[in-house]
Amino acid sequence: MKKRSGSLRHLRRSLAPSFWPILRKEYTWTVRPSPGPHPLHRCIPLGIVLRDVLGYARTMREARRILGEGKVKVDGRVVRDYKFPIGLMDILELASGETYRVVPHPVKFMVLHPISREEATFKLLRVEGKTTVKGGHIELHFHDGRNYLIRIADSRNPVEDVYRTYDVVKMAIPDQEILDHIKMDVGVTAIVIDGRNVGRVGTVTEINQIFKRSRAIVTLKSPSGGEFRTILDYVFPIGVEEPLISVPEECFKYE
Repeated sequence: MKKRSGSLRHLRRSLAPSFWPILRKEYTWTVRPSPGPHPLHRCIPLGIVLRDVLGYARTMREARRILGEGKVKVDGRVVRDYKFPIGLMDILELASGETYRVVPHPVKFMVLHPISREEATFKLLRVEGKTTVKGGHIELHFHDGRNYLIRIADSRNPVEDVYRTYDVVKMAIPDQEILDHIKMDVGVTAIVIDGRNVGRVGTVTEINQIFKRSRAIVTLKSPSGGEFRTILDYVFPIGVEEPLISVPEECFKYE
């Protein structure tokens, strides 16, 4: 039998994502995120957020005690697992009243951006896939792992099915109700979630698809008038004329 290398319960600090604010050489191991809504390279464990990002705990034991008391909510529900992964567009609420949204950043890749209580009532979700289920209804699969059922009155004329892959919906938290729909098309305002241009905000001016849709080349125009390009898989619409969410100022400050 082939010997398994590495650990399934722990993660070497040297192999942790570069945006985690942890000391790389002081200790060997760090917290491995539990399987959940976000992949390892785009998430950060809740315990590390409390200890190393926000500074509410000095040790992981203190962070686990805070979580155990039910003082932290993610997307409107209490989370007590210190390994729970939080990632893109997640809403973090603390008992102190502070609220944050996880957004891309041009330098730090991903940050917790402070938001108002009003903005914390909704979340943007990107459609990653669609499935037709029993009865002809449509099930949407979002980037954070959740699913949403779109009920179709007539399967021969599914007028309710207006969603495409890479579209974004504005969903009420925690009511799970779709409030708005942003189509992935020319003219929308979007933020780049990965790659060389991560964290940059611009207006989509062109979508050039040759083969696979996820690899289509998207051209965006920055607020200063410059252009940059990335693939469709890295583009996350956040509004039509104006962004529906607030993002760090650094996302707009570039040539």
